Amino acid sequence: MKTKKTYFFAALIAVMLVQAACNFPSANQTDPAATLNALYTQSAQTLEAMATQSASTSTTATGYLSPTASSSTSTPVPGFSTPTSIPPYKTSVPVTRCDWADFVLDVTYPDGSVIGRNQPFTKVWRIQNVGTCSWSTSYSLVFVDGDAMSAPAVIALPGTVSPGQTIDIPVNLISPARDGRYRGFFKLRNASGVLFGVGSTASTAFWVDVKVSGESFTAYDFSAHYCDAQWNNGVTILPCPGIEGDNQGYVVRVDAAKLENGDPAGSAGLLTYPRDANNGFIQGIFPAIKIQDGDRFRSIINCRTNSAGCNVIFRLDYQINGGALKNLGQWNEAYEGKWYSLDIDLSPLEGKNVVFILTVYANGSPLKDFATWINPLILRPGTPPPTPTPTSTATATATATATATATATATPTNTTTAP
Repeated sequence: MKTKKTYFFAALIAVMLVQAACNFPSANQTDPAATLNALYTQSAQTLEAMATQSASTSTTATGYLSPTASSSTSTPVPGFSTPTSIPPYKTSVPVTRCDWADFVLDVTYPDGSVIGRNQPFTKVWRIQNVGTCSWSTSYSLVFVDGDAMSAPAVIALPGTVSPGQTIDIPVNLISPARDGRYRGFFKLRNASGVLFGVGSTASTAFWVDVKVSGESFTAYDFSAHYCDAQWNNGVTILPCPGIEGDNQGYVVRVDAAKLENGDPAGSAGLLTYPRDANNGFIQGIFPAIKIQDGDRFRSIINCRTNSAGCNVIFRLDYQINGGALKNLGQWNEAYEGKWYSLDIDLSPLEGKNVVFILTVYANGSPLKDFATWINPLILRPGTPPPTPTPTSTATATATATATATATATATPTNTTTAP
C-alpha cells in the first residue's frame, strides 16, 4: 500500500511539472516590425478617409475656428506577400535580393488624373523596401523613359529605409503644354549606380500617368478673392490686405509668385505670415462655395524664395452650415528649395455650400515663416459658362414741347404834369 501511494504522488508531481512548463514564455515570440513615418510631407488625403478623422473644434467667443495642428504618421502597410505553398516533399528556397522595391500606392495624382496645361505638380509614390539591404540617401530616384514632364534627372531619397519599411518619394513635375495622355517611367538607383525597380525580378519601372486637358476652368480663385475672407490670428481680426512686417501676422497678394527654388510659378499667390508667437498662426475663413461633382482644390505650397529658416504647417479645413470643422489635410513645409502641390478631390461634397479655411502655423518660432499659397483655386471640369453680355435697353427720348411764354403787357402809368 505504501508503494502504491509513492507511485501516485510521483505521477501527480510529473503532471504538475508538465502543466507548469506549458505556461513558460515562448522564446520564439517577436515584436512586430516597425514602419517608417512619412519622410517629406503628409500626403493629400481623400475626403472619404477624412470623414472618419474629422477634428471638431468649438467656436470661441470671438468667432475664431482655431484648429489645432497635429502631427500624423503614415498608415502601416502590409509587408510583401510570401510565396504560395508548394507540393509536399519539396523545400522552398525564398527569393532574396539586396535591392528590391514594391509599389504600395499613389499618394498623389493616381493614374489618369486630369491636370491643366503647363501646370506644376508634385507626384508622390509610396514605395516599400522588400529587399535585404537598407536604402540610404545615396540611393536616388531617376527618370528612365517616357514623358519626362520636366523631371530632374536624379533625386536623392529623403531618408534611410530599412528592409520592410516604406517611404514617400516626391518628384516635382510640370505638365506638357498640349492636351493628351502622358506617362513617365522611373526607377531607383543604388549607391553603386545600379538601377532596380519593382516586380518579381526587381526590374519593372513605376510611373506617373496624367491626362492633360484644357477643358477645365477656375470655379473659384482664392487669391483673387482673398479679401472676401475673414483673416484672424486667434487673438484679433486682421486687416486685408495686411501690412508686411506686422507682428500680428498678415496676408498679401503676390501677383508674380515664385517657386521656392526661385523659378516663376506663372500665377498669383497669397503670402501668409503667422502671428509673431511660438506656434502662432494666421487663418482665412472664406465665404461658402457650392461644390459640384469633379471639383478639385489645387494649390502649390512652399516657403518664399530666400527664406532660409522657414518651417511652417499648411492646413486646409472646411465647414458646412456652421458644423464641426473638418480637416482635408496638413503639410509640413520647410525651406529646402522644393515645393509641394496639392490636388484634393472635392466630389464627395457635391451640392454642399462649403466654407474653406486656409491656415498657416509657425512650426515653433515664426522667424522667416513666409508661407505662400501659389494659385489656390477650385478647378471644375468642362468649359466655363458663358459670360453674361449686357443687353441694351431702349430709353425713351424726351420730345421738345412748345411752352407758352408770357408776353409782357403794358401797364398804364400815371404821369404827373407840371403845372
